[in-house]
Formats: sequence, C-alpha cells, structure tokens
Amino acid sequence: MASFSIFSKILLPILFFIFFFISHSFSSSSNNYSLSNIVINSTSEFINHTAISEFRILNRRVLSECPDPNPYISITTSSNSKLSDEDFVTVHISGILVPSKGDWVAMISPSHADTSSCPFNGIQYQQTGDFSELPLLCHYPVKAQYLSKDPDFLSCKKSECKKYVKGRCAVKTCSASLTFHVVNFRTDIEFVLFAGGFATPCILKKLHNKLSFTNPKQPLYGHLSSIDSTAISMRVTWISGDKAPQQLQYGDGQSQTSQVSTFTQNDMCSSFLKSPAKDFGWHDPGFIHSAVMTGLNPSTTYSYTYGSDSSGWSEKISFKTPPAGGTDEVRFLAYGDMGKAPRDPSAEHFIQPGSLSVVKAMADEVSAGNVDSIFHIGDISYATGFLVEWDYFLQLITPVASHVSYMTAIGNHERDYIGTGSVYVTPDSGGECGVPYETYFQMPTPAKDKPWYSIEQGSVHFTVISTEHDWSQNSEQYEWMKNDMTSVDRTRTPWLVFTGHRPMYSSVNGGILKNVDENFVKDVEPLLLENKVDLALWGHVHNYERTCAVYQEECKTLPTKDASRIDTYDNTNYSAPVHAVIGMAGFSLDQFPSKADEWSLVRTAEFGYVRVHATRNALTIEYVNADTRKLEDSFQITR
Repeated sequence: MASFSIFSKILLPILFFIFFFISHSFSSSSNNYSLSNIVINSTSEFINHTAISEFRILNRRVLSECPDPNPYISITTSSNSKLSDEDFVTVHISGILVPSKGDWVAMISPSHADTSSCPFNGIQYQQTGDFSELPLLCHYPVKAQYLSKDPDFLSCKKSECKKYVKGRCAVKTCSASLTFHVVNFRTDIEFVLFAGGFATPCILKKLHNKLSFTNPKQPLYGHLSSIDSTAISMRVTWISGDKAPQQLQYGDGQSQTSQVSTFTQNDMCSSFLKSPAKDFGWHDPGFIHSAVMTGLNPSTTYSYTYGSDSSGWSEKISFKTPPAGGTDEVRFLAYGDMGKAPRDPSAEHFIQPGSLSVVKAMADEVSAGNVDSIFHIGDISYATGFLVEWDYFLQLITPVASHVSYMTAIGNHERDYIGTGSVYVTPDSGGECGVPYETYFQMPTPAKDKPWYSIEQGSVHFTVISTEHDWSQNSEQYEWMKNDMTSVDRTRTPWLVFTGHRPMYSSVNGGILKNVDENFVKDVEPLLLENKVDLALWGHVHNYERTCAVYQEECKTLPTKDASRIDTYDNTNYSAPVHAVIGMAGFSLDQFPSKADEWSLVRTAEFGYVRVHATRNALTIEYVNADTRKLEDSFQITR
C-alpha cells in the first residue's frame, strides 16, 4: 500500500485538475444556458462528488445586477413569514416584459447569505472541475427553478396590461408561478429572481419578505439504531435548533435525557482549494440529540416521543425492536446509494431519482409490520459538502427510519477527501470527511473515524466494514475483521453476512478509479472464504448483480432450482460466498456491458432494494422493484 499511498497523495490530485482542465478547454456549446456535454455527461468519480451540472456551477459566475430598467417586476409567495416543518411554497413572479428561457428563481438560505460576487475566491471552486470565470454566489442556493417550469410562462398566457395608450394596451407583462418544497432546516429563506440562465446570471429582483420557520427549534427527523445484539436497548437520534438537552419518552412513562452534539465549519476538511463543506456549501446543522431507550424486549412494539416543553415535542411514534441475536429469524431490507430527490421540479445538487419510489415502497413494507430492521450500505445522503441536503435526506427516510432499526455503513461520498487518511483520495465527500455521517448515524463502532462494527439479529451475524479506511493486511480494521468473523458462534447465528460499500465483484468497470479495487479483493476476500461468509452485500455500483458462489473470480458452485424454480445455493457443503451488488436504491442507474464474466449470474438495472428473510435453515433474498413492487430476482441459501 505504500507505493499506492505516495502516488495517491501526490499524483491523483494533479491528475484530477488536469482531467477537468482538458474537459473544459476542449468543450464548446451553442447554448448560452448550457454546460459542455463533456462535463454534464461525465461519469468520472471525480465529477461524482460535486455533480457537475448547470445548477452546480452557480458559485463560479460573476454576479451583477441585470441592466434591466423594468419597474414592473414583483415576487410574492403563497406563504406569510412563517413556514411549517414541511411546506410547499408557491412563488409568484409577475411583471416580466419579455419571457426568456434564462429566467429563474433561486431559494437561498439563510436569507442573509452572501449573494454577491466572490471574485477573489474563484480558485476555491476549480476543485469541482469547473474552470468558468469567477464565482456567482458566495453561498450555495438550496435549489432553483427556471420560470419555464410554469408551462404558461414562455407563451405569456398569464398576462397583465401595465399601461394603456388611447384605450389599447401598450405594455403587457407576463407572469409565472413555481412551487418549492421546503423542510425545516431552521434558517430563514429568501427567493431571488435571476436572468441569464444558470451559466451567465444576473439579479433581477429579490423577495423583500424573508420566510422563517414557525419553530426553528422543533425536534425533528428522529431515527432508530441498534446499539448491540441484545435488542433490549435502542438509540433514537434527532435534530433540533435548541442546544439544551431534551427528553426521550417511551414505553410506560420511561424517560431518558439526550446527549447533544453538533459540528462546525472548522470540523470540515479541505485542501489548498477549499471544499464545498468548508466554504460555499456550509449550512448550520443545528444540534443533534441522541438518547438510548433501555429495558426493552426484543421483537416488541413500543412508542416514543422526543423534545421538550420549550422546543416542542415530536408526534408519538410506534416502533418495533429487532429480534435478539441468536433467535430463530429476522426480516430486513438492504440497499446502498440512495440519497434524495426533490419533491418539486427544482434543480438541486446531486439528485438521486430513484430515492422517492424506493422509500415509498419500503415505508409500505414497514407499516405492514414485515420489517425488523434496515441496512443502508454506504452513500447515504449524497450531501457531499452541501450540508442543508442532510436535512432533506433525514426528512425523506423518517417514514422508515423512525419505526425500525436503521443501520448504516460508510461510503466514499461520506468519507473520502484528499489528505485526510481515507484509502481513496478523491474529494467525493466534498469535505465532510465522515463528520456529519458519524454525527447523524451513531453506530456501535469502536471509536470515532473507525466506522466498522458487527451486530447480530435473529439468526444472522452482520459484519459491517468501511471500504474507505485502511483494510490492508495487518491494519487495525483487517485485524478487527479477522477477529470478529473468527469469533462467530455458528450454532447461535448460523448465517454470516458481510457488508461494505465498494464491491469485490462488478461487471461495470467504473471511471478513473475502478469500481473493484484489486488490492482490496486480494487482501480481504480470503477472510470471507476462511470464515465461510454466506452472503456479501455491496453498494457503490448503481445496479443489481448477483454472482455464483465465487472465489478469485472462479465459480465454485452454481445454484440449482428448487421445486418453486428458485435459485438455491446449498451451503451444507460450503464452497464460497455469494456476492450481491445492491446499489440501486436511488442514484442514476449504471447500465451493464453487453458481456459479463461467468461468475455473474443476474444483472438488472432497476430502482429497488433487497428483502431478506433469515431462518435457521434458509436465507431467502428477494430483489424488489420499487416502481412495480414485483420481484426482479430471488434466491436462497440453505444449510
């Protein structure tokens, strides 16, 4: 790993900038409002961390007032000055003399954020791969929409006469209405009207009335996690604008006081070019509260509420504890790479189009009582340095994560950044370096920035690793993996499921960095075989792929069909692990090449998740299409 480390620390950042400079220098566009297709369509991992798009480059343009003497322009909103915890705000723009495809509205928060030019900070943004002139906004907009999203705008179907001459209309103006989805992220909001498109914008008008939330201290976005394998204690984590400790009330009058934490801009990582998290993507996270419910029984339904009299209380929420480790069965859902998507027509940084349908499908399963726990295997929110997006993600998963244990693994978009100790030196976390992730999702890990752990539920032992931290032989994590899997009592938990973000097997090669790291496979795969891992679940690649029982790219055993024509792997005579890539929960899907190696048995690119039912004798895995609710694949492992 030494030679790779030297190469990665010195040469990869240089190659990163050279790559983008070439992409920019040789691009051209006939549309003043569009980026080069070379940039927009790139799937390089170096671009992934910032999601280059028209909207994404707002911070790198010179900002000025539009040379527009139009006295008629007006911005109003459907809301008064107070917003609920979730709102849809309609922004009405009127008085436009000549409708243009380049007219757009940005939602800015906090409202006092600097929307002026930052000409001396231009170099800070070039790390994102955009070599355009200079910054536009010194603070990143939460979201934006073109006025043309109103289908009547460009045709001026909604018009108003502003001036009559001899009884005839001499000055006609046009209007548009846009709807923005807003969640309580505690800071107030301003809407700003721009002309010139995302690429060459200038300010036309600002909304004079700032919108604020009715209760910016409101406790929100509570989510559950397991702290050990007994299932007699459960952690609840929530967000509030209040730093004072709050109460978690549950069961029959039991109560726990929250531990309060947060993080600041100084906790974010950066390099000689400032990261989004350190600079224009920063948003105050409020205060993260966490408390542990004790004295619970496994596989039992309870209710809880959290908050305080001064800050407010959450609604009463029902939840189910998972089965204790060593019991007969468990039902869990698993997936990776989900993120979030807007519930309005807005452009946002890093949209994961499948996330809404996946959460809806899983929420239906959770509400039906068919789920004991959830495992999200890396690439959690894709905020990547744009911190307000964590609030949108936490709000999105509340219908599932507030009711059952929501366990996570870290991915490249949570941890990786140049010069911070991650195995891979891409700036994929946007400067977050795992700090927001570990604050929001407090797993039973050994220590801070050591995000690996194991837990048992029902008949399954889960070994959860970080592919972003050193896994090489004799490293701390390697020794932990070896010791953890060696210590598994297979009479207590007959199934061993190994999970991590980057896969050992994928038919999709990837970009500058390959999806499969040969060094990772060489060092860690032997541990899986030695400890008879039954199933390895991975994310990172945005599709679904299932293997034979494979080791060193060689099929050791092929499944047979049972009486129901389901592929069945008989582990009575164990041969090798079965691998499944399950990164199809939200991010734009990766299509498969026309040819694949013989170890690849099933390949599908549809949004969804896997549903797993483990008894003592069988591990049944079903890949659910979130849109159709049909099974795209199903198989079982028996013993």
